[in-house]
Amino acid sequence: MKSKIVVFMTVFSMIFTYGKSQVVPVTDADRVAANRSAADRATADAAADGEEYDLHPPERGGGRPFMELLNERRSTRTFTDRELEPHHLSGLLWAANGVNREEDGKRTAPSARDMREIDIYVITPKGAFLYIPEVHQMRLVKSGDFRKEAVGRSDFAAVAPVILVFVANAKKMEKIEVASRDNYAHIDCGYVSQNVYLYCASEKLATVAIGGVNKEAMAKILGLKNDKVILSQPVGYMH
Repeated sequence: MKSKIVVFMTVFSMIFTYGKSQVVPVTDADRVAANRSAADRATADAAADGEEYDLHPPERGGGRPFMELLNERRSTRTFTDRELEPHHLSGLLWAANGVNREEDGKRTAPSARDMREIDIYVITPKGAFLYIPEVHQMRLVKSGDFRKEAVGRSDFAAVAPVILVFVANAKKMEKIEVASRDNYAHIDCGYVSQNVYLYCASEKLATVAIGGVNKEAMAKILGLKNDKVILSQPVGYMH
């Protein structure tokens, strides 16, 4: 009987000791990683529902001298895949075609007859988002990585963390005669693209305008019917 008790106590002690040895203390780093994973899952779930995301308030003061920006404005065809910092994404979109006069909603880029017809879609590794200037938000259109379609034949740019796709909104152009719509849309898109170039020069970001975007594929991804894809513009940090 004693031998059985001794064996039982020995086995119990081994199980207890083994189980105790498997307990790993939770560090602050573990908690941060767990919280980040939970946040990522929440973002993915919200994105599936087309939720809107607030951007950081744009930094509308300061900056570098204008003539320096013109001197440094250029096309750059090499990018890192590092995600844009929130303040850079916010500033980029506001500079491109954000609201700079809240009293009447007018933008940083001019448009014919104040149509404001250029929509900006933000293509990231997580999905395609529509920029909403009036409230400085992004709304998910479709989850997935569509950067290759956004740059078309320009494979070198598919690594960029953000690719802006400029689209002419047909409904906003109804006041313009049909024969003139494409002309006005392309001119207005040029203003927006130049704003992106100047912001990138100011923040030492890389960018280049790409006319060879896969327009048919992007229209399908974005669910466009009558709206027209004009060009895309990747933005990222320089090597």
